[in-house]
Amino acid sequence: MPDDANALDPRIWPASATRDAQGALTIAGVGVRELQETYGTPLYVLDEDEVRAHARRIVAAFGAAAAAHGVRARVYYAGKAFLSTAVVRWVTDEGMAVDVCTGGELEVALAAGADPSRLGFHGNNKSVDELDRAVAAGVGTVIVDSLVEIERLADAAARHGVVQSVLIRVNSGVHAETHDFLATAHEDQKFGFAMVDAPDAAARIRARSSLRLSGLHCHIGSQIFGVAGFAESAARLVDLHARLREDGDLPLLNLGGGFGIAYTAADDPADIASLSTGIVDAVATECAARGIPMPDLAFEPGRAVVGQAGVTLYEVGTTKSVTLADGGHRLYVSVDGGMSDNPRPALYGAQYTARIASRVSDADPALVRVVGKHCESGDIVVDSDHLPGDVAPGDLVAVPATGAYCFSLASSYNAVPRPPVVAVRGGRARVIVRGETIADLLNRDVGVTSEGNA
Repeated sequence: MPDDANALDPRIWPASATRDAQGALTIAGVGVRELQETYGTPLYVLDEDEVRAHARRIVAAFGAAAAAHGVRARVYYAGKAFLSTAVVRWVTDEGMAVDVCTGGELEVALAAGADPSRLGFHGNNKSVDELDRAVAAGVGTVIVDSLVEIERLADAAARHGVVQSVLIRVNSGVHAETHDFLATAHEDQKFGFAMVDAPDAAARIRARSSLRLSGLHCHIGSQIFGVAGFAESAARLVDLHARLREDGDLPLLNLGGGFGIAYTAADDPADIASLSTGIVDAVATECAARGIPMPDLAFEPGRAVVGQAGVTLYEVGTTKSVTLADGGHRLYVSVDGGMSDNPRPALYGAQYTARIASRVSDADPALVRVVGKHCESGDIVVDSDHLPGDVAPGDLVAVPATGAYCFSLASSYNAVPRPPVVAVRGGRARVIVRGETIADLLNRDVGVTSEGNA
């Protein structure tokens, strides 16, 4: 039970989130009622200055940690967390490179004016056309994921008369303490090469004159709070790195991303300064133990850059009290969005918190479940939280920490159009991604005639 069901936890909300004299939520100086009246709900709100601040802080932290050992660190923004041309411009302005994992993401980054040489291209099934486009565009690094891809990429690079820099994605076998679907370095899964198979991949790359092996890559998972998993993965990767460098230069080690953020008051992620120092120090220790020079390092945070910067606004449609089997009660609060704009609770059991955004209330807190409007019992936005017990239809509810993987995973399930994305900064708001309309959905349906009849 919270002391105050109106309070905004600064670990979860954007730094600019506050309440005005009437108790309504404002973000970067823009009030939620103004946002609703202009753009409607549901609505993704992204605080530009918050994104930029996180990007700067992460770049500085890893840069300083690497410099302490006489090496360099490049920080890529993991575009899958939230990708738009505006966000690409923000993070590159703050010194980040960009990581993409499909041909579509590559085109968004290029359309934003990102320097192709500062792009990394991931993916377990890059097509021949996607690889050709990446090489032709001058993508700096391609992270290869299979023997088939090595041959495809070598052929593409030869066609374009270039030598393409590549990293080998390796599964270190470290099982991150996260949801099974978010753990990406265990052996039996679709990404990368097993440790025992990586030397063969390296030999094949080095045998192709159109490819240059620049190093290894590993990503152990997402929403990870501590250093231990990264340190253990680094130890295994450095061991492989030491063996592979006997046959040629290997200047880079990319340890991926996956740094967690707080979604609820129960979450306690390590701060980025501690993470960066701990991870880089672990690599330095492993290199020293093997008597080899430390390579340059790369990292790929996404959620840690945009997660806390995002807030989703909803309008309450209905409320009802449900009697539970133990005789207790839960208040169900139904809003005008749901799993179409945030499928993470349904996919991963992700936990969020909520606050009434349009006012404050001194009503006693009630145990609530915020749910969406979709035809699924699993359509849950916030599984369990406390809101003032007088929450009612017409109230605005805000869910923080929705900047990562909500817009990216959104769908038009049940023919509910995807919401727009609005950036706020300095008391002003602007659309950075247009929302869909029912007309947009109908325009894609070839059975709809000009008269509106199938």
